[in-house]
Amino acid sequence: MPSRYHHLSRAQLAVLVPELLLIGHLIDRAGMPFCLEAWGEDQMTQVAIEEWAGASPIYTRRMQRALAFEGDDVPTIFKGMQLDIGAPPQFMDFRYSVTDRWHGGFHLDHCGALLDVEPMGPGMVKNMCHDIEDPTFDATAVATNPRARMRPIHRPPRTPSDRQPHCAWTVDIEPDSPEVQPIPALAVNERSHAATLVLDGIDPAQDGLADYSGALVSDFDFGAFSHSALVRMADEVVLQNHLLNLSFHLAVRQRAADDDATFHRVVSRQLIGHAGVAAERLHKAMGLGDTPQDAAYLIELHPLMNPQPYTEFSRDGETVTVSRSLAHEDAGWLSLCTPDTPDALRSIVRAVNPYLDVEIAGTDTDWTARVVLTDTAARESGEVAVTKFSKGAAFQFEPRKSLPLFVK
Repeated sequence: MPSRYHHLSRAQLAVLVPELLLIGHLIDRAGMPFCLEAWGEDQMTQVAIEEWAGASPIYTRRMQRALAFEGDDVPTIFKGMQLDIGAPPQFMDFRYSVTDRWHGGFHLDHCGALLDVEPMGPGMVKNMCHDIEDPTFDATAVATNPRARMRPIHRPPRTPSDRQPHCAWTVDIEPDSPEVQPIPALAVNERSHAATLVLDGIDPAQDGLADYSGALVSDFDFGAFSHSALVRMADEVVLQNHLLNLSFHLAVRQRAADDDATFHRVVSRQLIGHAGVAAERLHKAMGLGDTPQDAAYLIELHPLMNPQPYTEFSRDGETVTVSRSLAHEDAGWLSLCTPDTPDALRSIVRAVNPYLDVEIAGTDTDWTARVVLTDTAARESGEVAVTKFSKGAAFQFEPRKSLPLFVK
């Protein structure tokens, strides 16, 4: 079954994929404020650790298989990081170096995540750059080689306050290092439909690169890849979005326990904030207009409704239809969108035009939504406003030259 991104041109896809990577990164920014509100700083930190560690090994292996760069060495780890929503290009500006297959390092010339939390003080910086990074970097390595270790040379809080680069790390794989053990939530997430979904293969006959089996490059050149490869990347990246969100749900449920009201409040507000900010970025990147039809098309492009085999979705003009799907069975984002809970869809269409709204009819899993023009402009939701605290909401990509990285 063709991807919903198949109709886009190769040039459009080269713009879309990095956008989807950055959009995925903002899932965390959309959810953490509500975890902080519900359970405090220490538990918010633990949610962030479990969120990333319960998802990144799954989607890293998926991307390795899709683009044929499976391996067990340092360059393989770095290739995976370049296509990881945890390290979106330029916003998290990783600069890699390789000494040999088993040793290398990286530094960040620009860490958007750091710039987001520095205004909150050194305590929040330590939470992110020490408490969260140590276990989640190890979890990233689990996907490639459980004996890999990422260790800091220096990291924030910055001394002096304008220190550059923002941080620097070594990456070493030693045969006598004990293997990193995955967290229990990873095994749960591995059983999800999102983890096991089969997507169409890449057509090797098209113009452009069909895989990333060649040399590691300094900046990933999306435009160098074929239309088919970019479609597969886009679908894999939106699956990363879903897997990270499912992992977030597991961590939130662990703390909410039987308090369904708190669970639904936290995960729903995360979705509303993320949906709106993601829609704003996609609307601008794809150069869409402000009509109801444009808004319905934006819903079709949104990670919420992709990839094609995971969600049952169709569009006719300004009307979209959703049917029960694998995404509902996973009880992720799509299960939070019903005729009684339309705020995430409203968040998307109002990113196109504040005068737009949605009229939804049907059941919790089978419904039709029509985008309509109203006489009154809606105010931006609090959830979207909170997510926009991240500089990633307005970040602009710049042209980069992609150069191969060789062993020193």
